[in-house]
Amino acid sequence: MTCLDRPEAGTAAEAITSRRSVRAFLPEPVPRETVQRILDIAARAPSGSNIQPWHVEVVTGPALDRLTRAITARFDAGDAGEESYQYYPSPWREPYLARRRDTGWGLYSALGIARGDTARMRAQHRRNFLFFDAPVGLVFSIDRDLPVGSWLDTGMFLQSIMVAARGLGLDTCPQQAFAAYHQTIRERLGLPDDRTVICGMALGWADRSDPANGFETGRLAVEEFARFHD
Repeated sequence: MTCLDRPEAGTAAEAITSRRSVRAFLPEPVPRETVQRILDIAARAPSGSNIQPWHVEVVTGPALDRLTRAITARFDAGDAGEESYQYYPSPWREPYLARRRDTGWGLYSALGIARGDTARMRAQHRRNFLFFDAPVGLVFSIDRDLPVGSWLDTGMFLQSIMVAARGLGLDTCPQQAFAAYHQTIRERLGLPDDRTVICGMALGWADRSDPANGFETGRLAVEEFARFHD
């Protein structure tokens, strides 16, 4: 299995529709020039008044090993971390709860993890903090005092990175799970205290032989989320 098994997306539509949250990567490195190219493309993402509020830490090699070891050490010690912002609904309600459960059990089913097998569920969750063995880890942050509009802008930047990566034949996985360990990330990467860690993102060549990558989430039909007013 080589990186050539995941060809470049020839059009914007192909790049968007072929994007997946990949949870297993090949060990082949991604050239720094390629990462630079992806970020250069994504920098064209829109932002209100063009303020471009995002910050990105590109972590590879020994720095990536040090970061993942520090976070997994906390995880293995039973330290769940503490998120600096609320990402999910609280409490959960329908229809969002059902969609979340479908995704979770769909992934576990693809991996052969049975309901109630908490040890294997935890082991799979731990893989988040290894960037799923991707050769490149990206960490995104934003100035703490910026309001929700800048978070929307940063979301468009994140999507642009994922689409640009697919255009070059690579894959990604956006990972909000890293936000719980923002203190460790801040210390290891030297982030200032006035930044909020939003998420991480794995970047690399997808391992198509891994069953985790055989799982594909569904999407609502247009009629279920859009209304047309003529």
